[in-house]
Amino acid sequence: FKNQLLTDHGHNPLMKKVFDVYLCFLQKNQSETALKHVFIALRALIFKFPSTFYEGRADMCSALCYEILKYCNSKLSSIRTEASQLLYFLMRNNFDYTGKKSFVRTHLQVIISVSQLIADVVGIGGTRFQQSLSIINNCANNDRIIKHTTFPSDVKDLTKRIRTVLMATAQMKEHENDPEMLSYASTPELRKTWLDSMARIHVKNGDLSEAAMCYVHVAALVAEYLTRKGM
Repeated sequence: FKNQLLTDHGHNPLMKKVFDVYLCFLQKNQSETALKHVFIALRALIFKFPSTFYEGRADMCSALCYEILKYCNSKLSSIRTEASQLLYFLMRNNFDYTGKKSFVRTHLQVIISVSQLIADVVGIGGTRFQQSLSIINNCANNDRIIKHTTFPSDVKDLTKRIRTVLMATAQMKEHENDPEMLSYASTPELRKTWLDSMARIHVKNGDLSEAAMCYVHVAALVAEYLTRKGM
């Protein structure tokens, strides 16, 4: 059964069904106790099947980051703490998986998810969310095993970039009625996210030609990225 789940680095119909069950638990309202058990189960899943999240397609890693980050904004401090520690575990496990070189996959997916959450979740980026970012930083600073690696500084850089995305995306939302005021950041993934957001705003305003241009830019961006990757 485990070998079946590991087929194609964990990107197969069986693993997708298993992952969807976990995802469903995160997406439905649960008791505090139930959520803690879900977080523990997710740690086990990440630990046993790391390639599912760190290799190949990024869809499952992306979906998991998005749901965990929502709980980083929970009204319950215990849930925020558990969610922050789970997100840290996902990043730390990614770092270990690459031979302690980087956690680029999780890094990018977290930034993209934060950008998407601002549009979906009221109050994201407030005090509760900032506290969760601090918990993640503290986890990295207090992790003695990776103290002398680049990981703590990389985590600090990530939380700094998250705060930048929070401010930049909030600014984008503020100027949603004036698309010409919108700008986007340097990573291809984030540019695509923001271009998609701009396109939706143009469609909402009835500016279909401008929306089409956004999608043309997205297509060009993806093509350029794939070319650079030799795909």
